[in-house]
Amino acid sequence: MKHHVQLSLPLLMALVLAGCTVGPDYSRPEVPISAAYKHEAGWRSLSSVEAPPSGDWWAIYGDPELDRLMRTTAGSNLSVVQAEARYRQALAQLRVSRAGALPQVQGNASAQRSGRENNGGSGAISSGSSDGTAYQVGATASWVPDLWGKVRRQMEADRASIASSAADLEAMRLSMQSTVAQAYLRIRATDLYLGLLELTREAYARSLELTRNQYSAGLAARADVIQSEVQLQSLLTQESDLLQQRLLNENAIAVLLGRPPAGFAVARTDALPPPPAIPAQMPAALLARRPDITAAERLVAAANANIGVAEGAWFPDLTLSAQGVLQEGRLIDLLSAPQFIWSVGPSLAATLFDSGRRSALVEQSRAQYDERVAAYRQTFLTGMQEVEDALATLQTLSEKAVQQQRLVELAEENERVVTNRYRAGLVTFLEVSVAQNQTYTSRRTALEIRAEQLIASIQLVTALGGGWDAR
Repeated sequence: MKHHVQLSLPLLMALVLAGCTVGPDYSRPEVPISAAYKHEAGWRSLSSVEAPPSGDWWAIYGDPELDRLMRTTAGSNLSVVQAEARYRQALAQLRVSRAGALPQVQGNASAQRSGRENNGGSGAISSGSSDGTAYQVGATASWVPDLWGKVRRQMEADRASIASSAADLEAMRLSMQSTVAQAYLRIRATDLYLGLLELTREAYARSLELTRNQYSAGLAARADVIQSEVQLQSLLTQESDLLQQRLLNENAIAVLLGRPPAGFAVARTDALPPPPAIPAQMPAALLARRPDITAAERLVAAANANIGVAEGAWFPDLTLSAQGVLQEGRLIDLLSAPQFIWSVGPSLAATLFDSGRRSALVEQSRAQYDERVAAYRQTFLTGMQEVEDALATLQTLSEKAVQQQRLVELAEENERVVTNRYRAGLVTFLEVSVAQNQTYTSRRTALEIRAEQLIASIQLVTALGGGWDAR
């Protein structure tokens, strides 16, 4: 039920001047922040101050092909295109809310023909009948002043939603770039595995030739020849697996670039960039600039503003309206000498009883706010965990790489000694086979560690929202 009250001009002005904004003002929720990172003593404590965008973070790898793929991903990835469309939807919604605070004008036009009959009950039409056509053009202007700030709160919520959508777009772009970069570096690592396998296959082929010569000279058993053939064949099987992995990563990159896999390929190369150096100290605001954290915080702001929108439903709406009508009996005279009818006046409408609907909406908006706060804090904690995980992985891999390189050197030395002993007839080929497999395995593991370091560095870049350079 609506209740309408006619207001005097002084009372109307007093209400307009006394307009306020309902609902709580926004303040950023506190998040659990530790004084330092667990795996990096040089890091300073975090700050809520947002750092500027990091730019082309992949430049630290110095790979032109990677740079080309990254730039292509930003414009052709279909997930990014979807996020960009959602951002434009949020922009349009702000314009919808802004229109609610501005006057609305509606126009109308009509033509009505009327007549009168007087037949005295005989059924015949007398000459006393009369008819005519009335033409009318009108316009109605109305404006609902935002006395209680409901529209302002709605626009505040929409602006926060726009910022959240923009951050979601950046988060999606960063995620897709990170995925492409990891797939690309895995291809590069696979190329190195293939190169190592080819070198090892050549060494195994030489061993097979040596074993056959030893067998022909009566210095080796037939079992040694078979063992050497099995060893060589196992490499061919591994080569098939590596080529399959490379193809799958190529297909993944193609789809991430918005292309069919059939028309995409990454040229083979034996170059793999070294792991980037992680600075001893980094700006404290790096984590706070993560786009997913920014998006979550902006959703909190939107939910806070929506509380004011819900609370504003308790207050009456003041409508200022004016109506004018041009009326004339002939169409040709409508704009030259019309009859003008007008009216101007304010009205106040308030809902007196709604069975608790407004109370429920306010309670719902406050619960949504609490949910968004918890989600924001959870996102922040997840970001801290991802940084810690990446730092811990890099630290462990750095130590492991040193130990693995030492193992490669020992395996190579052992292979040389055992091969010389085999040529001298002092050991069987089984010992040579074991030594060669140890060398191959240790070399491949060293390459895998190097690839894992690169992947972990990309994960750290992503966890920090796009690198550790705050310029």
